Amino acid sequence: MKLYLRGHNDRYCVEQLQLSLFPDRPLEPVETPFTGDGAVSALFRGKTWLSISTAITLDGVTHRCLRRLRADRETVRDRRRLLQQTYYLAALPFQPMPPPWGALAGVRPTKLSTAMLLAGQTQAEAQKFLERKLFVTPARAALALECSQATLETARLLGREDVSVYIGIPFCPTRCAYCSFVSRGIGSRTEMMEPYLDALLRELEITGKLMGIFHRKVRTLYIGGGTPTTLSPGQLRRLLEGIRAHLDLTDCLEFTVEAGRPDTIDPERLGVLRAYGADRISVNPQSMIDSVLAASGRPHRGADILRAVAQAREAGFAQINMDLIAGLPTDTLEGFQSSLDQVAALQPTNITVHTLALKKGANLFSQDRPRSNAQMVGQMVRDAGQTLSRLGYRPYYLYRQKYMSGSFENVGWTLPGGVCRYNICMMEELHPIVSLGGGAMSKVPLPGGALKRFPNPKYPEQYLSSLDKVLRQKEELFSCMEGGL
Repeated sequence: MKLYLRGHNDRYCVEQLQLSLFPDRPLEPVETPFTGDGAVSALFRGKTWLSISTAITLDGVTHRCLRRLRADRETVRDRRRLLQQTYYLAALPFQPMPPPWGALAGVRPTKLSTAMLLAGQTQAEAQKFLERKLFVTPARAALALECSQATLETARLLGREDVSVYIGIPFCPTRCAYCSFVSRGIGSRTEMMEPYLDALLRELEITGKLMGIFHRKVRTLYIGGGTPTTLSPGQLRRLLEGIRAHLDLTDCLEFTVEAGRPDTIDPERLGVLRAYGADRISVNPQSMIDSVLAASGRPHRGADILRAVAQAREAGFAQINMDLIAGLPTDTLEGFQSSLDQVAALQPTNITVHTLALKKGANLFSQDRPRSNAQMVGQMVRDAGQTLSRLGYRPYYLYRQKYMSGSFENVGWTLPGGVCRYNICMMEELHPIVSLGGGAMSKVPLPGGALKRFPNPKYPEQYLSSLDKVLRQKEELFSCMEGGL
């Protein structure tokens, strides 16, 4: 779907909204006027008024919206908000139902609600603003504000010297059909894992030295992927020994390891993780329906999840997260509810409900498989919220992705006292995230709300060949944290 900007270059806020509202029409930014289908976002500066309009044409039908702002009262925030409002209102007649997040674009809707609470506004005032100015539905506005409360509680635990550390293991036994993460399905090929681990331990050593030089404290530690438990027990032990040798975890609030695939979970691996201090683990079914798992490229059965959770508890893991995905191919309302009921019966500390997001990196993107429609996905998400609330779970963090079914969201739910602080710190960008490994992204919040990113090379091969550059960038990262950049 074409998008032409006239009179302004506030590209991000408009593009994100177009991606959200028209996920089935690929974004095509153009630099010159066009005829036919597409959107035109325009800004005109007069002496008194700033006029902002959007015109959207689809299949020969055009809808427009115009709004104005006094030129002497213009702020960047208000200008961008009007750009979003006009785009949303012009797009609304083309939507089968009002989008749940209205004109609120971007992947972190709770950053706005959190900022409003930090600025002294009440929950009622913030909810009114989200509903009336950004057309967020009352249910989604309330959801954002409840998650913002968990963010504020976490922020009170953090000091200036604190960081969160992420360690990426970009390998899986096989690749799931919906996965768009940068990871390698290794199958029986494990030759890359040892050199990758060698390089990761070098990065870990340099990071540990910099943590000491700059007097930084690890507050949360998260080993993700991929599937970290793709590593053998010996490789896991080697990685964890490196963590213990190079990172001071005295002040660490939690230590999470993703073990999402039950075909990588066994008592030996779990024993190694617990022996080296991991206290939170993810065991992710995505669905408990065997036919849905098969259609999604998951090479396990629902019974394997029950076995893996039991083994995790026997190993001493009291904090367990379990993921479900609403909208997987061949799933139904009844099937999703059955999966939710089976997972909830296990009483994990956290249940994270994802909405299927179809990205180009996923095999499912190009495969002709039945997919749940937006209306069904919306019902799945609503049913999950009602069920989990009734069982005593509360939402504590959320985020959105491009190309999500129905423009919904991913929500982490927790039993009392079970909030995953890393998820909040990472998603809400409360403090620096120091990330290691292939595809990892370090982030440093800067004064004024800006963010400085330090990406590692995406793929394991690139990471290995660029290790010297990765290590130099770690020095830049810590200098940035100290205000050196």
